[in-house]
Amino acid sequence: MDVVRILLAILLPPLGVFLQVGLGLQFWLNILLTLCGWLPGVIHAIWVILRK
Repeated sequence: MDVVRILLAILLPPLGVFLQVGLGLQFWLNILLTLCGWLPGVIHAIWVILRK
């Protein structure tokens, strides 16, 4: 299942984080990072997915 989350995190970072942690702080932080640029959002999403 982590492989699917990582693929979704590359395509749409907030979706990958949402599937991992739900509507928590990490999700909103990822939306902010994704709005600042796609790459920071992807890096954060992969970090959240691999951390848990």
